[in-house]
Parts: sequence; structure tokens; C-alpha cells
Amino acid sequence: MNTLKSILIGTRGSKLALWQSNIVKQAIEEKFPNISVRLEIIQTTGDKILDVALSKIGDKNLFTKEIEQAMLENRVDIAVHSLKDLPTELPQGLCIGAVLPRAECRDALVSNNGIQLHELNSNHIIGTSSLRRKAQLLAYNPHLHIEDVRGNIDTRLQKLASGQYDALIMAAAGLQRLGYEDYITEIIDPIVMLPAVSQGIIGVECREADVEVCEVLQAIHDDYTWNMALAERTFLKQMNGGCQLPLGCFTQVNNSTIEINATILSVDGTKKLQFSQSGHITKAETLAMQLAQTFYDAGAQDILNEIR
Repeated sequence: MNTLKSILIGTRGSKLALWQSNIVKQAIEEKFPNISVRLEIIQTTGDKILDVALSKIGDKNLFTKEIEQAMLENRVDIAVHSLKDLPTELPQGLCIGAVLPRAECRDALVSNNGIQLHELNSNHIIGTSSLRRKAQLLAYNPHLHIEDVRGNIDTRLQKLASGQYDALIMAAAGLQRLGYEDYITEIIDPIVMLPAVSQGIIGVECREADVEVCEVLQAIHDDYTWNMALAERTFLKQMNGGCQLPLGCFTQVNNSTIEINATILSVDGTKKLQFSQSGHITKAETLAMQLAQTFYDAGAQDILNEIR
């Protein structure tokens, strides 16, 4: 019998981070009404540095380090993340205790005057700080004018409205979660832009030794989503990548079959490798490793060396 009385969630302070943490809070309280769940806001390095492109300040633990440190010091019990921000190598003693059902995983175009992706040209300024999005945009149309943009969702939308940008590329899930779906001009087809690894998935991190906390998290865990996350995170790990690598991955599950589609590009979009691997869902990790080997066999290391 679980004897936990309370759980303290470590979270970033952005509107989206708090939304996600409150969803986890509600899920736990619905399953365990006797457990009191509270939120503790922790500022991360990524929250403090807002005037430099993410790709230029490195991405290892950029949005997670301070929260993970609070867990290791027993100042909070669990951490809620956008799983795409969580490195594939976790600090010793920590693990992913649960993932929630995946939301929309694709990217969205948000533009002034309803301009569609195929209508954008060199006269338009497109905002994104993601090398993955930039590389795929340039592969789609090498004449596009792309500039970095930082800040939370509200800040970015304000910059768009002020005319600083003509269009933004953002994760559709974040916009939808905050009720900003009407801002979306177009959901971008994965044929044009594969999403980031684990995009649209909320992950909950905890201490491996906290048996009761792990039991609680298993009660809100979604296995279907985890199979996709495991495949994508395994592929990313095999490519020695982080969330700022120009790498996209899109996983689909149909009954007992899982299909992993991935791409790796040069930053300017002129070099692009794209392959897929499918098989039984129980072999997700093995399939991801096989897919990574396919990329290496095709010369992916040369592209990775250029980026690094």
C-alpha cells in the first residue's frame, strides 16, 4: 500500500511548463486523492539566457540541469519536462518515471496575414532558433530568410504581431495546450518537416530509489507513447545528438507495428539523409539502433562532423 502523503513537482516557470506540470498534478490526484501535489518553480539556464540562439550556447541540460539538481538534493520529488528537452543521458540516480499520452507532434506555421508555407519567399522573415527547423526549411526552399527568435510562446507571438517577423515555426502542441490553436496558419506535413525527437510528449523524471513515487508515476504512465519515445530517444542517443542537432524523427504505431522515420541534415539544408525502419513494437529499441546504423552506413558521420 502506498503511504505517500505529498509530492513536490519541480518545474520551469513558463506558462507552458506550468500547464504541463498542472496536468501531471491532476493526473496524480485523480488516481491518488490522498496525495497532495504541489509545484515548485525553478529557473533553468535556458530561462536565463534569452538573447543568444540555443544552438550557440549548447543544449546539454539547458532546460533541465537545475531541476535535476533539486531532485538529487531531495528538494523536489519529481520533475515535469517537455520530453524533447530531456537529454538521452540522465544523471545517475534519476530515471523517466512516466510519459503522458502524446499530443500533436508536428510543427506549426504561425504567420501574419495567413501566409502559407509554400507562399513564403526571401522577402519574408521567418523566426526559429531550432537548427532542425532551419535546416529542413532550407532544404524545402533554399531562398528562405530565417532568423533566430527566443522567448516563451507569448513573447514570440508578440514579436510576430509587431512585424519583427512575418512567420514563426513553433511546436503545434505548445500552442494547442495554451489555447492558441487559432494562431496556427498551417500544421506542417512531416514530409516537409519531421518533428523533434519526443515532440508533443510530457515526461516525468524521478529518483530511481523512490519506490513509492515510481509506483505512483506508473499509474499515470502511457505505454503506447513510451514505445514511440523509446524508439526516438534511442535513435537520437545512437547519433550522439541533442535537441539542437538538425535531426528530425517521426514515429507511427499501427497495431503491433512501429515505423520510425528520421532525417539528418547539414545546417544549410544542402545535405540530407532520410531513412525509415519498421518492425514489431516490442523491438522499438533494436529497430532504432538498426536505423542509426543505416544512417552511419550512408555517411551521416560526415554531416555530424560538419555541425560539430
